[in-house]
Amino acid sequence: MTCAACVRRVELALKAIDGVKDASVNLSTARATVIHEPDWGGAEVLRGVVSDTGYEFLGVVGESPEDPVEVAQKKELKELKTKFSVGVALSVVIFMGSMQHWFPWLRSIPRQVMLFCLFVLTTPVVFWVGSRFYIGAIKAARQKTTDMNTLVAVGAFSAYLYSALVTLLPQLFVGAGLAPHVYFDGAAMIITLILLGRLLEAKAKGKTSMAIKRLMGLKPKTARVMRDGKEIDIPIEAVMKGDLILVRPGEKIPTDGVIVSGSSSIDESMLTGESIPVAKEAGSDVFAATLNKSGSFTFKATRVGAETALAQIIRLVEEAQGSKAPIQRVADKVASIFVPVVFGVAMLTFLIWYFFVPEPIFSRALLNFVSVLIIACPCAMGLATPTAVMVGTGLGAENGILIKGGESLERAYKLTTIVFDKTGTLTRGEPEVTDILTAEGIEQQNVLKVAVSIEAVSEHPLAQAIIEKGRQEQLDPDRVHDFEALSGLGARAVVNGKKCLLGNLRLMEKEAVAMNGFNEKAKRVASDGKTCVFVAEEDRVLGLIALSDMPKASARATVSRLKEMGLNVAMITGDNKKTARAVADAVSIDQILADVLPGDKAEEIRRLQGKGQVVAMVGDGINDAPALTTADIGIAIGAGTDVAMEASDITLIRDDLRSVPAAIRLSFQTMRVIKQNLFWAFFYNSLGIPIAAGVLYPFFGILLNPVFAAAAMAMSSVSVVSNSLRLRRFRVR
Repeated sequence: MTCAACVRRVELALKAIDGVKDASVNLSTARATVIHEPDWGGAEVLRGVVSDTGYEFLGVVGESPEDPVEVAQKKELKELKTKFSVGVALSVVIFMGSMQHWFPWLRSIPRQVMLFCLFVLTTPVVFWVGSRFYIGAIKAARQKTTDMNTLVAVGAFSAYLYSALVTLLPQLFVGAGLAPHVYFDGAAMIITLILLGRLLEAKAKGKTSMAIKRLMGLKPKTARVMRDGKEIDIPIEAVMKGDLILVRPGEKIPTDGVIVSGSSSIDESMLTGESIPVAKEAGSDVFAATLNKSGSFTFKATRVGAETALAQIIRLVEEAQGSKAPIQRVADKVASIFVPVVFGVAMLTFLIWYFFVPEPIFSRALLNFVSVLIIACPCAMGLATPTAVMVGTGLGAENGILIKGGESLERAYKLTTIVFDKTGTLTRGEPEVTDILTAEGIEQQNVLKVAVSIEAVSEHPLAQAIIEKGRQEQLDPDRVHDFEALSGLGARAVVNGKKCLLGNLRLMEKEAVAMNGFNEKAKRVASDGKTCVFVAEEDRVLGLIALSDMPKASARATVSRLKEMGLNVAMITGDNKKTARAVADAVSIDQILADVLPGDKAEEIRRLQGKGQVVAMVGDGINDAPALTTADIGIAIGAGTDVAMEASDITLIRDDLRSVPAAIRLSFQTMRVIKQNLFWAFFYNSLGIPIAAGVLYPFFGILLNPVFAAAAMAMSSVSVVSNSLRLRRFRVR
């Protein structure tokens, strides 16, 4: 395919197949995504329709180990280089022969002999070097339509045919009183320059898909598996779920799994973008293609082949790069009517210049006709959106931001409000000790030691946070006797021969413990949204431990960045207003949606949308999935559940909230590039066609030579692709 008209033609043909519900074709990736009913004709019907439409069916993605599109692109690139080299060499000679009077050593050759030589040299340039344009034009004609190949083929062939007639039948022109000018150099250079544009475009398009190639290149080829008590190296395709796999320092992890024995630090930057290695031990998850840095370990394969995190990322990026942004529909619609309109303008230009200007000259009318056709090629229009989407989604994937496609990019560009889930998204999702208040004359360490001793044998949800605090303070638990868990209240035990209690205010009141003014202290702590745990010994309170689900380190900076971008930020939670307000104040969020049950989160999102807001929901849990789907853009924290990631439009692989503004900034930047591309594609044609038609000639005596028109057309495509590639320099963070 060569332009937006090709894309539209293939799409319409695919959509016409029985059982096909929808089809989306991407010019940059040379791929079609087909959505069909269970009962349909299958891939062979696709093959027939694509071939009948005049294009080559390369196969179904994933059928063969080698990417058929990449193989075809390499073959095309080699062919383009060969034909361009021949075209340049012959065009230089043809130009010198056409300008015979400029070169003293050519002046002695009779003009008619020179013209015949030029005819012979130009023929292979027009018909062999430029064969792709004629083949494309014929295919289009069979479909009773036209495309940019038609424009190039008609333009170059018109200049060639006129020059051939002047050379072979000069008497026709002399008899009609016309000066026998030839334009062999124009015909040859038009073909060669447009082929140069195609060559540069093909090279640049190859660069836009680098993200996929890099990700695919990360896949390990073999795995060292323990079978029948022996270590054997097998191809990665032969690994099965449940296999025990040994990984040594410096090796890539072959598939996803869970460490069974050993420990190490693993470089997961290819997945998360985070350069600091992550410590792993027995029970830790490991992922395919991440790099083992230090220790050896054995792990059990839990996901293989297409189930691995890397394979799913590759699939998501491929789908994203093959998708269309809604803004592209404008280009597609324009392209469908563009070529017939250009032909009309070109014919009108020829008629005006041949019949209605003073001293009409056939050759001048022909040149203007050819210039209009050549400069109007809508190639840049077809490349404007897909190249930018490819680079944008690829760049996101390299930085741990998976964007599902062009539509997600465009919607993210229009966001007005970001709603964060609280627990596990804005906060760490697990409580930690924030304060230890003590009675007069009691050390904090004494209070904590009693709490750690009791919690060491407790299964209460808050126990782990208190034990972790004790570990940080390097406190060892004392021996505990007569431990008793008190449901809904806390626990009692004997520590160092003394009867101790650990629990909430109700437990203290029930056991008639002397509070020593801790009631008021507890109220103050609770007003900050913290949970209070009282520590009592021998019927008097020793102290109070306050726990809270603390905001993530990146939360406040993220909210601040989003506000700087002009976005409203809100927090949604099932917690009460007091607890919610404490977290919101800590991260500088003004708008709170508190006491919202998990099932009602989606309804709250709809309420905001009803006020005209374009809403993004940021969440991580299963209960966030309905809200993620309801929001205009669902953003899932990758550390969360698979369900949340499946329901979202953007997935952040790294559990770092700074990726939220980064993803939105990337969306802004990509849409900016798309709009620049479309503007220049439309502006270029809008400006170029009137100049080629000769609108400046009455005022400035300027006419556009078809050779310059060809160069300008080729450069317009290259400029659009190059502008998209500028995105690669964009700093996502």
